[in-house]
Amino acid sequence: MMTARRTKSGPNAAWKAGWVAKGTANRNLGSPSPRAVSRGAHPFAEPNIAALLDQREAAFSSRYLQLKTVLTNLAPRQFEVDFAQTAVSALAAIDIEADPNWFVADWNSPLHMGDIHARCVTRLFASVAKANPEQNLFERFDGARIEDLIARWGFHAIDITPCADGRLAGLLGAVLRVPPSIVTARRSYAGAMFNVASAVQSWEKVELQRLFAAKADQTDSRSRFLKIGAYHFSSGDPDHAGCAAHGSDDTAATNDLLKRLTQFREAIHARYDAGDEVALLLIGVDTDTDAIRVHVPDRNGDIDAARFVGSTDLYSETLDQARDTAKETVRTRVAECAKVDADDTETRGMRWFCGYLLKNNLAQVDAVTQKHGGPYPVKDHAEKLIVIGDPLDDVQQRNISFQAQMNSVEEGSDDLSVGLSILGRICADQQVSVPVLVLRRFDPLVPGDREAAIRGAQRMARAVNAATPVTPVAVEAAIRPESGGPLQFVTSKPKDTSPAEATQ
Repeated sequence: MMTARRTKSGPNAAWKAGWVAKGTANRNLGSPSPRAVSRGAHPFAEPNIAALLDQREAAFSSRYLQLKTVLTNLAPRQFEVDFAQTAVSALAAIDIEADPNWFVADWNSPLHMGDIHARCVTRLFASVAKANPEQNLFERFDGARIEDLIARWGFHAIDITPCADGRLAGLLGAVLRVPPSIVTARRSYAGAMFNVASAVQSWEKVELQRLFAAKADQTDSRSRFLKIGAYHFSSGDPDHAGCAAHGSDDTAATNDLLKRLTQFREAIHARYDAGDEVALLLIGVDTDTDAIRVHVPDRNGDIDAARFVGSTDLYSETLDQARDTAKETVRTRVAECAKVDADDTETRGMRWFCGYLLKNNLAQVDAVTQKHGGPYPVKDHAEKLIVIGDPLDDVQQRNISFQAQMNSVEEGSDDLSVGLSILGRICADQQVSVPVLVLRRFDPLVPGDREAAIRGAQRMARAVNAATPVTPVAVEAAIRPESGGPLQFVTSKPKDTSPAEATQ
């Protein structure tokens, strides 16, 4: 068992440019040792999945690097006849669907290539999301369907709130390896400080849908809604590379999120007398190694911020064990953290789920260790864009996007400020604008919802431009059906008098 160390400092000042792979000489604290690397793969290792995740990351990274070369070659040609078509074709070769209107230049008004770069980054991100790479990747666990296991473990819905930090952008698809099919909602906020009232509304929607779908019968009447909060920390540079929203104070990040989770359950209990039907789980992520801390609840469902099972120690403990022995070790450590016997039936469902997350994460820790010989070489921020509005979970890659969910820019101004402070430093080094994607989802079954989403996306895009007089930004507005599919980009209008056309 480990206890979180208290650290204090200001925001991280060592930002890295998005396309420059700069290593750091941070201390390797709390990470698998070089000896562990030389001993070979962990019994939970999944080399095929690790290779697939690497391929996806490389596919995006290679196109991202090519973008700079393509734009560098295009810039001197901007006054040529048919330049717009030339530019669109060149970018299409790297899967970027560019708008020809971006490339209308005049001799006394040359193109702002830094702005075009930002818009291209947004479209590249959209092209990866269109492929929906995460679908069905982790649908089975030890041969069983995850949805069946989740029901067996006593949960009918899982709602996850991570910090908006881009180093957690791969939380579901890599760090925890949880399939999107079992996640009811995933909304990110700076410091994971979600709005309790909005979270209660999300719970209400899930329970109402469950009721009308006639699923709340005797077969799952004892199942619960699981709310997970995920904070993060840095084992290698705890004083500077932790959560920016908490000033790299690990203790504050942990305790504040635990308090917010508790308030969520209390609100449901106060309004519906249904607090017992809500389960809480607190998870910490070491952004240097992807190792996690699982704060396993006790018999009463209460969480102690100072008690957790850490996959860093668990990795070393189980490295040389046979697979079945390693499973039993995980089971034992989880029970010890919950202060119950390993055969306790009352806490079995939650403990099984915690073991599932730890086992998945040990495979990810092994993948990072085997690939880099230790922690990630780039420990700081290297996000490529900001995504605000509704969540976009299709692209699960570390350091790809800073995502902050909000209904309006005014409501999410603090989260947006954190994102702009991070991306502003990264993009300033390269003299390019900060890419900002505004996304609103709509329900095709609700009349007028698509048009409302268009107006909402446009309104937020204008608000971002108005709120960022110092930081150069390039804002793209898009809508998307709640069921998924390609992003539909919408043109900006000076007023909300009529909905704009949406293009895929």
